[in-house]
Amino acid sequence: MMGFSHALSGWCAGLVVAPMVGLHTLPEVIPFATAAAGYALLPDLDHPGATASRFLGPVTGLLSRFLRLCSRGLYALTKGPRDEDCTGTHRHMTHTVAFAALLGWIASAISQLGGAWAVGGIIAFGLLLAADVLGDWLLVVSATASGFTAYFGGLDDALTTSTGWVGVAVFVGCVMHCLGDAITKSGCPFLWPVPIAGETWYELRPPKWLRFRTGGGVEKMLMVPAFTVAGVLLLPGVWAQLVALVPPTS
Repeated sequence: MMGFSHALSGWCAGLVVAPMVGLHTLPEVIPFATAAAGYALLPDLDHPGATASRFLGPVTGLLSRFLRLCSRGLYALTKGPRDEDCTGTHRHMTHTVAFAALLGWIASAISQLGGAWAVGGIIAFGLLLAADVLGDWLLVVSATASGFTAYFGGLDDALTTSTGWVGVAVFVGCVMHCLGDAITKSGCPFLWPVPIAGETWYELRPPKWLRFRTGGGVEKMLMVPAFTVAGVLLLPGVWAQLVALVPPTS
């Protein structure tokens, strides 16, 4: 999928998962959803032209090159007898649930060791990455939510509380990226290293009639509008307010 679609799907998934980790109000939910949206772009660091790879210039460019080298080596080391003969860079190592879990664990470990400001840094990176794709409105919304939290509860306390969920947001974003790519024509080997039909890097995908081309009409005309509407309706309180506007039937 395109970066815009990945970020939107991460935002929607963040809104769904937030209550499961104890976040219910808008100032609590928005940072979680924003982080999930940003980190839904991160698996594409294995492609030199992706938004994540170009985000911080030489810094993320170097990280992209490092991840491609790691992915190439891991593919050569673990490919099964029926896996295709390819470089194993794009849509391989970083497009797995194992990578998502590892990245989520690293984010949690850093947040616990580094404290409140380490958490803030992780969330801020996700926010800026998401805003680079979705637009500056996200910065305004997140700043408003942070300001509200700081005024009523203290920003340090809020960041300390976020230690418990920041790794989950990173994991959710990366998993949504994998699921999004899995419904494209190319598929995604996100269950690696589970062997399927003789392939360690088996590219899971739905039946042909359900697949779509990245950047094609289905994604632009159907999926992007659907994610956009869902991203509004899933905000806390929005659906209840819409239902309340419907006049009761006599």
